[in-house]
Amino acid sequence: MHRVSKWPDGGGLSGAPQGHVRRNDCHGGDSVPSRVALVGAGRMGTPLCGRLVSAGHTVTVADLRSEREEAVRSLGADWAPSVTKAAVGADVLVTVVPGPDEAAAALPDAVFASLAPGAVWIDMTSNAPAAARALRERAGAHGVDVLEAPMGGGPDDAENGRLRLYVGGSADVLDRCRPLLEAVTTPDRIRHMGGPGSGYTTKLLINLLWFGQAAATAEALLLGRRAGIDLAALRDTLADSAAGSDFIRRDLTALFAGDYLRSYGLDRIHDQLTVITGEARDLGTPHEMADTVLRIHRLALERFGPVDGELLAVALLEEAAGTLLRP
Repeated sequence: MHRVSKWPDGGGLSGAPQGHVRRNDCHGGDSVPSRVALVGAGRMGTPLCGRLVSAGHTVTVADLRSEREEAVRSLGADWAPSVTKAAVGADVLVTVVPGPDEAAAALPDAVFASLAPGAVWIDMTSNAPAAARALRERAGAHGVDVLEAPMGGGPDDAENGRLRLYVGGSADVLDRCRPLLEAVTTPDRIRHMGGPGSGYTTKLLINLLWFGQAAATAEALLLGRRAGIDLAALRDTLADSAAGSDFIRRDLTALFAGDYLRSYGLDRIHDQLTVITGEARDLGTPHEMADTVLRIHRLALERFGPVDGELLAVALLEEAAGTLLRP
């Protein structure tokens, strides 16, 4: 599913202010906070903005939705009418947008050219490795270092500094940027996965396994219920068995209450599963299970449309069984 997002390019701004001194780290030294350009003020970007401001960084935010300005300013950040203008003179560019199409649309060459010398771009988007490669090359052409740091967790984790970051890129750049990243999470939740592409792929693999576990668990529970087993007893037994998982122990409670976790779009989930399945195909590894998870979510997307619901594939299975998973 392809989307086109039009970000204003800010026109006419082609570089950082003259005479700016090159910085050698993301936080500008112990006594000089970073000037951060943050792209995206949605469910995740807004709490991240608040944490960066609280840590003493100077943050300027750009978002397509002008109505987000008031919320951003209430956190102590500045607002810019375009990404390019937000980027002027910034030491760090942080992108927190929905997906690959939005990241590409938000980052014309003028954005990278507007950053301060020695700047770093940290992409916290759940991006696609191939799509991000072209952006990384463009950033590099302007002397901008790049870290990918897609996030694990939700808005509450972002607000409370409990995100997990799956980092891909140079270890040296990561070391320079740790002080800034530790403003949004704890050191033990920052995982360096390897070189470029490894962070994005790790996040996609985690999503593949979680959505696969959700579907497989739903099938097992539907079968168990049809066989006459009490759902609550089955859930507790599975959680304490070799088949236990975080999904069973943590997320089934929401499903049993009728909550399909409407915090992320089914179309986005389908897109991410398409990317990781394609990567398996390109790299020549087996992907039968991944294909099945993708097919179930494609059917769910056809049935329910591009609405929010991380567990709507489970709803599809419930519908096929004629049974709701409610104790």
